[in-house]
Amino acid sequence: MLAGAGLWLAVSGVPFLRRRRLDDRLAPYLRDAARPSRLLTVDRAVTPFPTLERLLRPLLADLVSKLDRLVGGRTSVRRRLDQAGRDLTVDAFRVEQLVWGGIGLLVGLALALVALSRQWHTSPIALTVLAGVLAVSGVLGRDRWLTHQVRVREERMTAEFPTVAELLALAVAAGEGPVGALERLSRIGRGELPAELARALARSRAGATLAEALDGVAARTSLPALARFADGVAIAVERGTPLAEVLRAQAGDVREAGRRSLMESGGRKEIAMMVPVVFLVLPITVLFALFPGFYGFTLTTV
Repeated sequence: MLAGAGLWLAVSGVPFLRRRRLDDRLAPYLRDAARPSRLLTVDRAVTPFPTLERLLRPLLADLVSKLDRLVGGRTSVRRRLDQAGRDLTVDAFRVEQLVWGGIGLLVGLALALVALSRQWHTSPIALTVLAGVLAVSGVLGRDRWLTHQVRVREERMTAEFPTVAELLALAVAAGEGPVGALERLSRIGRGELPAELARALARSRAGATLAEALDGVAARTSLPALARFADGVAIAVERGTPLAEVLRAQAGDVREAGRRSLMESGGRKEIAMMVPVVFLVLPITVLFALFPGFYGFTLTTV
């Protein structure tokens, strides 16, 4: 019977973990439109435990609001989620941060229990501080991981751009229009940049112009190459300039920029490679060169 009651509470989403506020009680009567059926709404879970998440949803909402006030930066998080291509809301991302923080807290508590069970000479205050530090590290680590996802995705898009630009130039030179070339590429292409172009085409079908849709792609990323690509396509569509040559020139510019970046990275790696040579290989070489003479000098003195 208790299991049936818990299941009914999970399905109905009744916030039984706290007292209902006046706003929650008046909201159904002040809503403009009728509430849609739960069968037609997609309630996607953020955590690996959807039933527990629905039961704890009121508590999670309070924790998300408190975390949002402490951390802040909703605009930055929204921009980075768009740059990473994640279909998440800011609140869902905050829930993931809470999950990571909870995992860090559990790890800290587990370490504290191990220390207490083995009677290590550790202070309870130090163990509590360690658990708190791990919890904060989990929250901040999810934010850093999002930044890492943005950087990796933009690197993939930069690597894909020359090939995509040349394929578009080939399709345009064969007689297709810009929209047809983009549709063909988004249909047969695989990767981050074709997916972004497919989103731009979907926005253009919804009523926006092609230039506005491509400007949205450039706005969702921080790549100058995509901004130049959007400007070039917009100018070619509006003024009738040859688009194929523009795309080939942009592909060449991106390849040249990638080559320069590779040379700069190689120069930095060359300096880093001198560290083991100077501090490991060179002393061993000197030791092998001097040891026979030192050993012979020792024998003659004896």
